[in-house]
Amino acid sequence: MNKIDELLALLQKKEKEEETCKCKNTILWILAIVGAVAAVAGIAYAVYRFFTPDYLEDFEDDFEDDLDEYFEDEDGEEN
Repeated sequence: MNKIDELLALLQKKEKEEETCKCKNTILWILAIVGAVAAVAGIAYAVYRFFTPDYLEDFEDDFEDDLDEYFEDEDGEEN
């Protein structure tokens, strides 16, 4: 009977280890999926930023042109 008890204890121990291992595997898969989604989102954002035109640069150019014209008009009126 003693050997049977040892065998049963060993089987129960292995089952507990397998359950723990399954839990770790599940967590690993979840983290891998989250990491993959984050990587794809990062790449998509980088591509978006690369291809989106810079509207602020055009605005600054127009603003500088208007500012130059304003000061030229003032200079012309003084003469």
